[in-house]
Amino acid sequence: MMLKTIGLIATIGLAAFGTIALVAAPKERCLASFSTTVENRSRNQRHNALISAQRLNGTVIKPGETFSFNKRIGSFSKDGGYRKAPVSFNGQLINSFGGGVCQTSTTTYNAALHAGMVIVERNRHRFAPNYVAPGLDAAVAYYTIDLKLKNPYSFPVKIQARIENDQLKVGFYGAGQPLATKVDTQVRQVRLPGVFEMGDRRSSGRMRNTGKPGYFVQVFRSVDGKRELVSSDNYPVMEMVVDRR
Repeated sequence: MMLKTIGLIATIGLAAFGTIALVAAPKERCLASFSTTVENRSRNQRHNALISAQRLNGTVIKPGETFSFNKRIGSFSKDGGYRKAPVSFNGQLINSFGGGVCQTSTTTYNAALHAGMVIVERNRHRFAPNYVAPGLDAAVAYYTIDLKLKNPYSFPVKIQARIENDQLKVGFYGAGQPLATKVDTQVRQVRLPGVFEMGDRRSSGRMRNTGKPGYFVQVFRSVDGKRELVSSDNYPVMEMVVDRR
């Protein structure tokens, strides 16, 4: 009888310890998230953004580890499931495999900025894209142009990414307290595009290129009260082109 009683007490004790451990385990919370719209993107651009988001989803970055977007996503090739879609090349839109992936890297970059991740490598586009404010884009091109982030936390950070209701959403999650961050984008200069006309100005024409403004932008970030300059970007003007030939 005594042995049965001791065994019962031990069982209750182990169950109690199990319950305490489960309750005491830190819960995963959203450190920061960001979203961009894919509403006006082409079908193939949306497809490529979705494929890259699916591959990004579930990524775990260990404490002190550096994450490479290109290494995680892989080659933007047909074999990888990507389609040809419009990409900007020196101001001209051309069809290339992986067009639309830069929106995923850009959305990831902004979520990382607000999550307090260390920005190891980030590159701007030649001209400012339309799906995010100037200074906040992050271009990628496998394998030469990458987005790299380092985890400054003492716990692993998980990335969640998806497309939902025309919104590409990326969030950083971890079982700890997020760093207090504030991102400040300052547009120092805006240069409007001029008009380049081909042919006789007296003739009616068609717009070949609507052009893009040029910007000089600086992005600052405060992390736990410490302010830093994240980037200084000088985007050139893309001239408006009217064909009157």
